[in-house]
Amino acid sequence: MVSRTSPLHLILLAAVGAGVGWLLEVLLTASGRPIVIPSISLAVSLALIAVVVVVLAVPIYRSSRGLRRQRVNPFFALRVVVLAKASSFSGALLGGGALAIAFYLLSRTVSPGAGSITASFVVSGGAVGLLVAGLVAEHLCTIPPDDEDSSSKNPMDPQGAA
Repeated sequence: MVSRTSPLHLILLAAVGAGVGWLLEVLLTASGRPIVIPSISLAVSLALIAVVVVVLAVPIYRSSRGLRRQRVNPFFALRVVVLAKASSFSGALLGGGALAIAFYLLSRTVSPGAGSITASFVVSGGAVGLLVAGLVAEHLCTIPPDDEDSSSKNPMDPQGAA
């Protein structure tokens, strides 16, 4: 059984991504090498992956809610859940790193081109979109709780009385 993604884990991964992104930029600048500037194509790729993750989770949702008669392969469902979890983790890590790069560029005395800063913010938006898509897909893959038998209900419970 796969547990739900914890918000604490996502926050920690975003912080690690931000720390690594900032440290990478500082080390590259100190050594006189060009800094890393994320590409807009990375943001587009992250958005496309986010769409694919949600599209893969929809048949599982429909089957588990009785909206689809065809059963879903449990191995496929497990793979989609793990993909959703990996997407949310990757989105948090990349989002933190891209935001750190954007704020590093803004903190410099000599400001780089506006396109560099914009690209960093766009990539961080794509990463946040991947994070959200992973969480949505994970929610879509949950199985609703089974209805309890009427014999197992407390007869003294006013809501259980017929």
